This record gives sequence, structure tokens and C-alpha cells, in this order.
Amino acid sequence: QVQLVESGGGLVQAGGSLRLSCAASGSIFSINRMGWYRRAPGKQRELVATITSGGSTNYANSVKARFTISRDNAKNTVYLQMNSLKPEDTAVYYCNAGRLVASTSYDYWGQGTQVTVSS
Repeated sequence: QVQLVESGGGLVQAGGSLRLSCAASGSIFSINRMGWYRRAPGKQRELVATITSGGSTNYANSVKARFTISRDNAKNTVYLQMNSLKPEDTAVYYCNAGRLVASTSYDYWGQGTQVTVSS
């Protein structure tokens, strides 16, 4: 099992910045990717950014050049630096971790942290 604890959400004005953190604990040795997803009111959950254990990153087109995902392997923590925030970034942001064990993939989710961007 993997436990994920997010922090760093809050209320910010448009154009501002926030940094989300997600600390992983438990069976972290086989985590091969981590990422952030978000769910806006009335919408489905969508991918924001992912990072593999090798450091490869992937971003949703809507956040490219504004958001940066990174990880600190020593702290088992992944970060999401969000700059130039827009009202449409308002959502609950969820941390995700993926483990690959004996060819079977497992997904774990954090409890979510609210990000609200005011216009």
C-alpha cells in the first residue's frame, strides 16, 4: 500500500502562484510514476502532469509553460509549481502514484487539495 498526503492548496488571485506537495509513504519502492490530476466543478477528473521515476514529464496542454512538476526522491515527495494561475485552474487537485508489481499496475490517490483562483 501507498499513502499520499497532499498540501499547499488555497485561494489565490489570477496571475498568482501556488506550490502543491505530495508526500508518499508505505510501499514506495516500486512506484514508477507520480502525478497530479484535477477535478473542476461539474467536470471529469483530468490529468495535469506526471513524472516518471526516470524524471520524464508530461503535461496537459492547458498547463504547459505555466506548471512544473518535480520530485525529490530523498523525501519521497512530488511537487507541482503552478504559476500564472487562471480562474479555470480552480479545482480539487489529487496526487496519484503508480506502482508496477509483477506486471500488474496499481494506482493510489491522495485525498485532494482545493485550489481556488479568483478573477
